[in-house]
Amino acid sequence: MNEKILTPDEARASRVRLRAQGRRLVFTNGCFDILHVGHVRYLQAARALGDALLVAINSDAAVRALKGDSRPVMNEAERAEMLAALGAVSYVTIFDALSPRALIAELLPDILVKGGDYGLDEIHGREEVEAAGGRVLALPFIEGASTTDIIERIRKTVTSDR
Repeated sequence: MNEKILTPDEARASRVRLRAQGRRLVFTNGCFDILHVGHVRYLQAARALGDALLVAINSDAAVRALKGDSRPVMNEAERAEMLAALGAVSYVTIFDALSPRALIAELLPDILVKGGDYGLDEIHGREEVEAAGGRVLALPFIEGASTTDIIERIRKTVTSDR
């Protein structure tokens, strides 16, 4: 297994080490079902905010519950491996809950980020991070770069080719 892909317990241990070293942890989460340029730009911007970037991805079961039975397109192990291959990503972990709130509350990252398609009041874990003195940011959304849009473009291409 890739050393950047951590269990939630290993992610907690890494957080303790980072804190002891005085390093800032940036946390983000999502499905990251089909990796695209919007994800890459977003993750690079998130990483620039701190010393390490932890990406928590929804498990396959959580993605199905959130997005429907046709998702995820890529399984959780593949999604984690692709994210771990990116230079901007320090660590990846997989979580089973529909919301990352409990994981965020345990880790208390220095900076919590989501894409600009989320309002600050919609970001799970915001209250916990801010109460601990951390920052919560919504990074700019990259128009036209979404997994849902890509899937729809593929469907249209397949339909028009018939």
